Amino acid sequence: VQLQASGGGWVQAGDSLRLSCAASGSARDSYVMGWFRQAPGKEREFVAATAGSSGDTVYADSVKGRFTISRDNARNTVSLQLNNLKPEDTAVYYCAAVTFPGIGVPRTTFEYDTWGQGTQVTVSS
Repeated sequence: VQLQASGGGWVQAGDSLRLSCAASGSARDSYVMGWFRQAPGKEREFVAATAGSSGDTVYADSVKGRFTISRDNARNTVSLQLNNLKPEDTAVYYCAAVTFPGIGVPRTTFEYDTWGQGTQVTVSS
């Protein structure tokens, strides 16, 4: 499976963006799909994820209530709606997949085996 992220951009604080991740190849509805981000000089961190089988979603505390993850299995896409953006949300955002998921929704980078290229989100104050 290949992942292609898009939708990043430059916005002002309080604005919204919608990121999309298209899965191609041997994509399966059972995959856990997640979003991570990496700011300059910082480690890649978990943002949100959704399980394909249960539909469970989890969020990082820093984005809970502002970001919403959703998936369209018919189109093999997962989206991340970013509302009320803050300067600290500035980062490269990556979509990722767990192609052989276990129980629960993983939050750590090493549990995801497939990664897309990043898309830059820049939020100015």
